[in-house]
Amino acid sequence: MELALLIDFGSTYTKVAAVDLDEEIIVGTARAFSTVETNIMEGFSKALRELEHSTGLSSPVYKYKTACSSAAGGLRMVAIGLVPDLTVEAAKRAALGAGARVIDVFAHELTKAEVGKIEQMNPDIILLAGGTDGGNKEVITHNARQLAGSAMLKAPVVVAGNKTAAEDVGAILTGGGKDVRITDNVMPELNVLNIDPTRNAIRELFLQRIVAAKGLKKAEEFIDGVLMPTPTAVLQASELLARGHKGEPGLGDLIVVDVGGATTDVHSLASGEPTKAGVSMKGLPEPFAKRTVEGDLGMRYSAHALLETAGLPRLVKSSGLGETDILNHIANAGSNPEVLSTDGPSRQIDTAVAYVAVNIAVERHVGKIEVLYTPFGASYIQTGKDLTQVNFLIGTGGVIVYHENPLVIMKGALFDENRPTVLKPMKPKVLIDREYILAAMGLLAEVNPLTSLRIMKKYLAEIV
Repeated sequence: MELALLIDFGSTYTKVAAVDLDEEIIVGTARAFSTVETNIMEGFSKALRELEHSTGLSSPVYKYKTACSSAAGGLRMVAIGLVPDLTVEAAKRAALGAGARVIDVFAHELTKAEVGKIEQMNPDIILLAGGTDGGNKEVITHNARQLAGSAMLKAPVVVAGNKTAAEDVGAILTGGGKDVRITDNVMPELNVLNIDPTRNAIRELFLQRIVAAKGLKKAEEFIDGVLMPTPTAVLQASELLARGHKGEPGLGDLIVVDVGGATTDVHSLASGEPTKAGVSMKGLPEPFAKRTVEGDLGMRYSAHALLETAGLPRLVKSSGLGETDILNHIANAGSNPEVLSTDGPSRQIDTAVAYVAVNIAVERHVGKIEVLYTPFGASYIQTGKDLTQVNFLIGTGGVIVYHENPLVIMKGALFDENRPTVLKPMKPKVLIDREYILAAMGLLAEVNPLTSLRIMKKYLAEIV
């Protein structure tokens, strides 16, 4: 029996999964609270002991031992560009596609106040873009000077803007003592995206520097390595599941919704082209594999932010409970993220919070249609992806995986006839990641994609 140990150091829980590579089965899974504040190995060791106890494995030999991580706030990035709807958006998409949590974006010339704001946020990486190749280079050069002049900013800078300015920008930043990586322009031509080089540069930095900064080097003494941020692993697994691999068919177009303690992530694997006649596209082209992350929609660390976003009346309506119950629950969730909801009212509120998180996160992710009236009649304009016809909707994250009736939560992602211009999925099959394996399968896809694909197709459970 050849085994793989796949680990996810999450913001709330550390999850471990043992996979039999010969039989293509999950031998077992376990989890423990992530001990980021002390020694991350404590939570990992507890989860590993639980795994070995529940499976009967005794000091097993693993062919692979790899991990992903979103611990200690995940990969926190700031994106800077020229125009909000163009290079800033392109930079943001590149960062999200690399598994980052984009904590803020900035357009045009940075002011001293904005640099001060970035200093306060203390990001892990700064992504500096701006200008098409041969276009505007004054703004990205100005912004490089502003960043270089800050002694407080220690984050490495990925330069992914106008190639005619890139070397000068790199020299300015290096002169300011910054760690600089120059890569290809995220938008070399107007409305043309080139995000893969930037994603690769971000991942390289994650492996070289961020792993150590998050205290994960201790884990690498036991495992083969922390390969990627957890959202990258989930996106990688999702794309494999959608596309298939070497004759093994995938599922086709799909959406994955991942509700966590700090964020709610949505991944869509679809072209998103208009499905209705007479609809025209507007804005930047959409990538087949797209990820959005909502930092104000989390079950624990971001519970207060979710309350502010959704509003108390909405949670009252969704849960059927009173304002005091909800406020007490939110306060407890934020200060005690490791606590599980087991009693009736607390479980009701968690369900309502998760439903609202899914509802808002998917609405933000999908495309919208607007009607423009002209002298020649109405025109229908689509921005973003049309996901009304996707085949599958997949739910993951603790509140969904361990819920007795996850469909109650997943319904938040479905098309609403009262809001027909919001292009949510209409009639997808709903699957649940019951064994909590999507991140693990993204890791396994690095070394054995065919086995990863077959396991996902075997273990993702359909609910009706």
